[in-house]
Amino acid sequence: MRSVTVNAPSGHYAVRIGQGLLQTLGAGVRERTKARKCAVIAGENVFPLYGAAALESLQGAGLETCSLVLPAGEGTKCLRHYGELLEFLAERRFTRTDCLVALGGGVTGDLAGFAAATYQRGIAFVQVPTTLLAAVDSSVGGKTAIDLPQGKNQVGAFYQPALVLCDTDTLQTLPARELAAGYAEVIKYAVLGDPALFKALGDKSIEPAEVIETCVRHKAAIVAEDERDTGARRLLNLGHTFGHAVESRSAYTLLHGEAVSVGTAMICRAACKKGLLAPADRDAVIALLRAYDLPTETKYSAAELYDTLLLDKKFSGGRLHLIVPRAVGRCEILPVTAEEAYTWLEAGLR
Repeated sequence: MRSVTVNAPSGHYAVRIGQGLLQTLGAGVRERTKARKCAVIAGENVFPLYGAAALESLQGAGLETCSLVLPAGEGTKCLRHYGELLEFLAERRFTRTDCLVALGGGVTGDLAGFAAATYQRGIAFVQVPTTLLAAVDSSVGGKTAIDLPQGKNQVGAFYQPALVLCDTDTLQTLPARELAAGYAEVIKYAVLGDPALFKALGDKSIEPAEVIETCVRHKAAIVAEDERDTGARRLLNLGHTFGHAVESRSAYTLLHGEAVSVGTAMICRAACKKGLLAPADRDAVIALLRAYDLPTETKYSAAELYDTLLLDKKFSGGRLHLIVPRAVGRCEILPVTAEEAYTWLEAGLR
């Protein structure tokens, strides 16, 4: 087993990575919380695969259990299902010392984490990511959220989990498209600050457990410095600013990782046109994304994407912080006005 400690200002916890870790879930909840009851929250695609094993581990540790199975897909991150989850907990008389387990991908983790952050002003939760994307990114760092019709992740809280268990066995049941989407976030970390990871991804010479550990170590270091996304943590938005606009415009028919891939390619094209990124580096990033069967272009116009971009929660004081690659392994935060953001969008499309 590999383990990375996240030392966030609001609390520390371990991210455990390895095979067969789902069977240690009950012991982990006992170790990290005071729970007597534990609710497993999972999507309809994940629960049939891993729900019974999760419940068995929890029950084996002497915990009273229940489960809520929700529809799969980004549409579940909404006010209706958030309310359903809160009422589910209240009806079962969960208290502030009890615990939620988010079993699944980023949608489940975001929704369950936000419910945990707000139910009775905060109860413990444990992340058990079953997708590569959730393991390397969304399960770590304490960002929880739901969507509004007007935009993605518009309602949320910073709330750290008590524990993250990344059982790499669960990746074996991922559809190829979901696995590829996870690699978009992995490539993000490589472009941000790890040329060695970038090379290993190109050679396809790195195993999933090492991929997860490497990305989590990068994220843990940034979260320790900037838990609430006011400084260095903004770097983790590489590919996300334009990617979120693409994702929203697609009505979430694109997976999050696919949209991030498009957004990463767009910002590389734009940075190159503005003289900030060498053509060779632009081409290398786009080629690596394509090597993992990820999209790098969008059918939406700059005008269409701009309307969505204006709703982005990262706008502050009329300015948006773009994460701009300067070389593979080096990026910078560039504040731009709304009007300047439009020119960057246009430059990234072609």
